Amino acid sequence: MTEKQALARAFFSRETRLVARALLGKRLVRLEKGGSRLAGLITEIEAYVGSDDLGCHARAGRTARNASMWGPPGYAYVYFTYGMHWMLNIVTEQDGFPAAVLIRAIKPLEGLEVMQARRSGRPRHALTDGPAKLCQALNIDRRMDGYDICQTKASLFIENEPEIPETLVTKTPRVGLNHVPEPWKSIPWRYFVHPSKLLNPNEEEQP
Repeated sequence: MTEKQALARAFFSRETRLVARALLGKRLVRLEKGGSRLAGLITEIEAYVGSDDLGCHARAGRTARNASMWGPPGYAYVYFTYGMHWMLNIVTEQDGFPAAVLIRAIKPLEGLEVMQARRSGRPRHALTDGPAKLCQALNIDRRMDGYDICQTKASLFIENEPEIPETLVTKTPRVGLNHVPEPWKSIPWRYFVHPSKLLNPNEEEQP
């Protein structure tokens, strides 16, 4: 595979919804000890923007749990939910403003055998089609909270890929905000592209 460039901090320093949309189709990479790669193309993402956003963790102010969200852009914000799941977010905008994008799903392309072992042999289409699933498959947990994904030789980072055409992108309300008041419950800050649209014609998938 041709070496690709990791996204720099300037990419994440922009307005959160722009970052969320632009991340569709980019390659999330987790390096294992020894240098082997686990990776997939981002297919689903959500934007969370500021303490005024009542769907965002920052609505309650800065806490020990959400402290990373208030930090510089290009850092991971990883939190635990439902007593059993880890969720990966990437901080956006500027230091001191709480905003991030939640990576909800990726299309797995590299390191499938390792992912399947961690996901109890689940089929390929069900390996990383949810935020908790991808964290389990890529071994992402609290240890990655506050991790700088833009640092040199990072073990978790996002590689550049061609931009996804707008015609392939679906925008919907964010998932699971059942008790959040309007307009926050219904604003279309979830961005989705069908996994079948993401394979580059000159790039072979692993079987």
